Amino acid sequence: MKKISVISVFFLLALAYPVATTASLTIEITKGVDNPTKIGISPITQDGAILPEDIGDIIEENLRRSGLFGPIPRKDMLSFPRSVKEVYARDWLILGVEYLLVGNALLHNGVYQITFSLIEVHSSRVAFTKVAKGSIGQLRDLAHHISDEVYLAVTGIPGAFSTRIAYVTAVALNGKTRFKLMVADADGAREKLLLESNHPIMSPSWSPDAKELVYVSFETGRPAIFRQKLSNANREQLTNFKGLNGAPSWSPDGRKLALVLSKDGNPEIYTFDLRSHKFARHTNHFAIDTEPCWSPDSKFLIFTSDRGGSPQVYKLELKTGKVNRLTFHGAYNARPRLAADGRTLVMIHKSEKQFHIATQDLVTGDLRVLTNTSLDESPTVAPNSAMLLYATKKNNKGVLAAVSLDAGVKFFLPSRQGDVREPAWSPK
Repeated sequence: MKKISVISVFFLLALAYPVATTASLTIEITKGVDNPTKIGISPITQDGAILPEDIGDIIEENLRRSGLFGPIPRKDMLSFPRSVKEVYARDWLILGVEYLLVGNALLHNGVYQITFSLIEVHSSRVAFTKVAKGSIGQLRDLAHHISDEVYLAVTGIPGAFSTRIAYVTAVALNGKTRFKLMVADADGAREKLLLESNHPIMSPSWSPDAKELVYVSFETGRPAIFRQKLSNANREQLTNFKGLNGAPSWSPDGRKLALVLSKDGNPEIYTFDLRSHKFARHTNHFAIDTEPCWSPDSKFLIFTSDRGGSPQVYKLELKTGKVNRLTFHGAYNARPRLAADGRTLVMIHKSEKQFHIATQDLVTGDLRVLTNTSLDESPTVAPNSAMLLYATKKNNKGVLAAVSLDAGVKFFLPSRQGDVREPAWSPK
């Protein structure tokens, strides 16, 4: 009885946040690096006219949000070159610009072709010239793609601007609570409703191809796990056992889900084969085992357990069933997530009576607390391992927040009105 009640408390805490009225995300940058790379982004136009989506402006905001770049204001630019041959380096050296992005768009049969170049201003070296194509409805996608190319060329790290995030909001309507599962671009734009329900929705997890989500819904009267396609909203219920059906996590190879079931009397870690629809049990302990996530090679599960007397993070080798404890700093470490490098563990760490986001190097054991907000929960790591999202409180309001894994960059993504929770960053 004690174990079930503790798990129930976890669910109740996750649901006990103020109700929202709307949920359109905005960006509030609070911290960047001390000396960001100064970059100029000349407007990308078609015959001198701004496109239906201002691609240059989207790129500028993407790079600014990363915290690593300091785009100069368009109003300060001395010229607006569209190609390398139109660039006069002195115009940009005067402004202290280190890199310059120029581009031009052509429209043919409803398809935009954008030729763009990145220039190192001091040496006048062209870092690259590339072409991207897309329809009018894909202009924002093209902007994210170009942002990724610039980020990679300057930092050596793949960008994550083309990725998406899933999250859950709650809406007050006629005295009742409506829960919404939403998907948006990584910058909060193009928000899309996937599911609306009078019942709580929790724990979204992306498929490796970013075309589907699994999540927990209480619409059947108890927690059940559903699978849903983003393209057509088709959904399938995967579990309906008595007790807990929770914390689904999609394996990187796309073949299985890890999940928590209490159908045999105690919360344990299972896997579910998406082809055979067969369940396999992987833990058998009197303690609470919960919150599984996968290693990048799909050979291990990382999970939370109180088998040592308090919530800590453990590693399970699926082939042998061997379990090892990973965390020893502090009396509370939970909700583990692994970065793509397989070495950086992200988790909720309790420090000085506050719940913060922390990382632990699984090779050296070094622990680093990344946040100074309170009641932090639900961390999710970008596929390039540069940033992570989490849910927290700001001015007594639930918001999403982001922090770089070196804690040098921070920003918030609050909704314009209301609260938002349970973020999940897409793998691509």
